[in-house]
Amino acid sequence: MKNSIIILCALFLGLAACKNNPSQKENKDQDSGQPVSGMETVYACPMHPEITGKQGDKCSKCGMELTEVKSMNHSSTTSSTTTNNQAAGSTSIKAIVDSYLVLKNALTADKSQDAAAAGKALEKTFQDFDKGTLTGEQKKSFDEIVDAAIEHAEHIGANAGKIEHQREHFAMLSKDVYDLVKDFGGGQTLYQDFCPMYDKGKGAIWLSETKEIANPYYGKKMLTCGQAKEEIK
Repeated sequence: MKNSIIILCALFLGLAACKNNPSQKENKDQDSGQPVSGMETVYACPMHPEITGKQGDKCSKCGMELTEVKSMNHSSTTSSTTTNNQAAGSTSIKAIVDSYLVLKNALTADKSQDAAAAGKALEKTFQDFDKGTLTGEQKKSFDEIVDAAIEHAEHIGANAGKIEHQREHFAMLSKDVYDLVKDFGGGQTLYQDFCPMYDKGKGAIWLSETKEIANPYYGKKMLTCGQAKEEIK
C-alpha cells in the first residue's frame, strides 16, 4: 500500500512539473504559430530611418508616411534600430561619394587631367545609379539633384587643362553631392569643409573623407585654407 501511494505521488509531481515547464510552453507558442509575447512592428521613414513611429505616422522631416521595417522584440528595439540605419546606409549613394572624392583629391593635387577623368567617371556613376530600391518620392528627390550634378560632372570631364573652370563647377557639384548625402546617407563618415576665400570671398563647401583640411579650390597654393563645418555620419 505504501509503495502504491509513493508511486502515485511521484506521478502527480512529474505531471505538475511538465505542465509548468517554461521551455515546453515556449515551444507550444512557437508550434501554434502565435506571436511571441513582447513582439511589436516598427515603422520608419524610408529617407530618414532614425524617425520611427506607428502605422499611419508621417516623418517629421520630410512628411513621408512611415513604412514597416520588421517585427522585433521590444527589449531589442535600440539595437534593431541601429541595424536598420546601417541597412539604410547600404542602399545609400556610396558609389557616387567614392567617385566624387576621387575628383576632389585630383583638384586638391592640382591635377586637371586626373580631375577630367574623374569627372567623366562620376558622370557615369550618376547615370548607372540603380533607382529600383527608391520610393516614388525618393526618385523625385534624387532626380532633381542629380540632373544638375551630371551637368557639372560633364563640364569637369570636358575641360582638362582648365582647372579653374573645373573648380567653378566643382563648387556647384559639391552642393549637389552634399544634398544627396543629407537625404540618402553617404555610407561612411564625411566632413563638410568650407573655404571662405573662394569665389571672391563668397566661399564654397566641399566634402572630405578626412578631418584634415586639404583645399581643392586652391590646391598647393593654399592647401590648408578652410575649416570643417559639419561631420556627417
